[in-house]
Amino acid sequence: MKIKELTPDKKKLTLLIKIEEKTEPKEVISKIDNKFHDVCEALVGDETGCVFLSLWNENINEIEKGKYYKITNVYTNLYKHSLRLNIGNKGQIQETNAEFEINTNNNLSLEEF
Repeated sequence: MKIKELTPDKKKLTLLIKIEEKTEPKEVISKIDNKFHDVCEALVGDETGCVFLSLWNENINEIEKGKYYKITNVYTNLYKHSLRLNIGNKGQIQETNAEFEINTNNNLSLEEF
């Protein structure tokens, strides 16, 4: 699947992405378990568009800006009416040898759903 094809509530996705940017982690309290967790966002994409990827805890250190990854079993959701991509508990991140430039002019996370 390509980034431009993403819509809310898609599940079990496999994507090839490049990491364009990554924010500094911040500590938040999860509404699910009332525990502290580290969270950050990464702007990721492919030649068709880009989207923000939410990263939690150990997933934060699994990616680096400028590198390419195959992410599997990921899903989309909405955060404040904005599309987000999520790794989740069952998602996997694997570095790969892809090569493409991200289309940052088509940022799906800037559209309101």
